[in-house]
Amino acid sequence: MQNKLTLVIGGAGSGKSSWAENFVFQSGYDRIYIATAQPWDDEMQAKIQAHQRQRGQNWHTVEAPMDVAAPLSEARPDQIVLLDCATMWLSNHLLAESELAQEEDRLIAALTACRAPIVVVTNEVGMSVVPENALARLFRDAQGRVNRRIAEKADLVVAVMAGLPLALKGQLP
Repeated sequence: MQNKLTLVIGGAGSGKSSWAENFVFQSGYDRIYIATAQPWDDEMQAKIQAHQRQRGQNWHTVEAPMDVAAPLSEARPDQIVLLDCATMWLSNHLLAESELAQEEDRLIAALTACRAPIVVVTNEVGMSVVPENALARLFRDAQGRVNRRIAEKADLVVAVMAGLPLALKGQLP
C-alpha cells in the first residue's frame, strides 16, 4: 500500500466511515477494525450494529475505546488498520478526565510506530458556531488539535462530504 497513514475527515453523516471501509477493503490486506465507540445507550448500540453489518465479515475487530496504542503495536505489515474513530477516542478520554496532551502524544507515537498501513476516521467539528459551554469548547479545540497532528503525519488526507471524497493532502487512488 502506498500510504502508511491516511486520515479521513468529515462531518457527522458525511459518509466518511463508509468511504474509509471501502478504501481499506480495496487494499486487499487482512483488515483490523479498531472500534472506539462505546454503547452508552440504545441509539449508540444501534449505530454500532449498523456499522458492523455494513462492514460485514472478514474483519478482526478490536474494542479499544481508550487504549489504541496496544492494538496498533500488534499490527503486522501485511495487515491494514481502520481506526474508527478519533473523535470517539477523544470523547472517551475527555469524559474520563484523562491528561489530554499525554494521550494525544501516545496516539501520535502509536500511529507513527505502527508497522501496518492505518486509516483513521475523524470528525471535523470546527465548521460550526462557537459552542456555548466550556466543555464543548474544550472538546472542539482538542479535536481540532488532534486532527491537525494526525494530518501533519498523514500521507493522504481525505475530506468526505455527501459521500464524495476530496484529497486535501496526497492523491486519491
